[in-house]
Amino acid sequence: MTCENHTVTEFILLGFTNNPEMQVSLFILFLIIYTVTLLGNFLIITVTSVAPALQTPMYFFLNLSLLEVCFTLVMVPKMLVDLVSPRKIISFVGCGIQYFFFFFGSSECFLQSMMAYDRLVAIGNPLRYSVRMNKSLCLWMALGSWMSSVPVSMLQTAWFMALPFCGPNTIDHFFCDGPPVLKLVTQDTTMYEMQALASTLLFIMFPFSLILVSYTHIIITILRMSSTTGRQKAFSICSSHLTVVSLFYGTASLTYLRPKSNQSPESKKLVSLSYTVITSMLIPIIYSLRNNEVKGAVRRTFTRKVLQKLNVF
Repeated sequence: MTCENHTVTEFILLGFTNNPEMQVSLFILFLIIYTVTLLGNFLIITVTSVAPALQTPMYFFLNLSLLEVCFTLVMVPKMLVDLVSPRKIISFVGCGIQYFFFFFGSSECFLQSMMAYDRLVAIGNPLRYSVRMNKSLCLWMALGSWMSSVPVSMLQTAWFMALPFCGPNTIDHFFCDGPPVLKLVTQDTTMYEMQALASTLLFIMFPFSLILVSYTHIIITILRMSSTTGRQKAFSICSSHLTVVSLFYGTASLTYLRPKSNQSPESKKLVSLSYTVITSMLIPIIYSLRNNEVKGAVRRTFTRKVLQKLNVF
């Protein structure tokens, strides 16, 4: 079906609530969360780039913080504007741009699997770790994580731009997510939904299966260790990454792998908020608070900056 008389050129995002007082409260809350997210992720990027103690492959992959910044940049600023704006309008092109969150989300899935492999090498073969996980391999792994997500994001965006929107233009969400947008399409979306499901299985479950394989080998290796200290050290290497993987995959799976009948718009918004906003804020906190080397590097970096400032004066 094509739109002969009317084609939707903009959408209305319902967001969270129409209560003005609640909107102001949510704006303040989300602004604080977004500020913490940006500061925390930029702190991780800065420290891992300048601290000599963190110039190792294991901490190279913490530059996924750049992904978190881009991931939230696609949707959070618009969400904040809508909370204080009387008209929550997003253009058709703007909605298509928000579909690029598929790119950043898929890239993060693959990067998390790369980090799991990095932990496997660090625990399974520590003496050859620096040789196997050299800078060249890390760069290729990071580049592969980013580039592997280009096809799915381009396909999702192209499908969205080609879909006919002839009638309702109200999206019951705070950003242009796939399922609520599909409800507005005026033709059969079975093929699109099958493609979206295949993409979800490929770009969420396939990296997750790689993570499971890596951690299966890690657990076997840890159980074979005779030293309690060695086991504790091995667990400390993995604990932060496991926490992040659980948060990200847990909330993403609740959004995209649950049956439609079990999803209400309100619960979907809350779950989407968890993996798009809350998790991005928690990731730098988890990696900094649960890692002594990162905390030490942060202290040394800021102490050095303060001393440099004092010497200037």
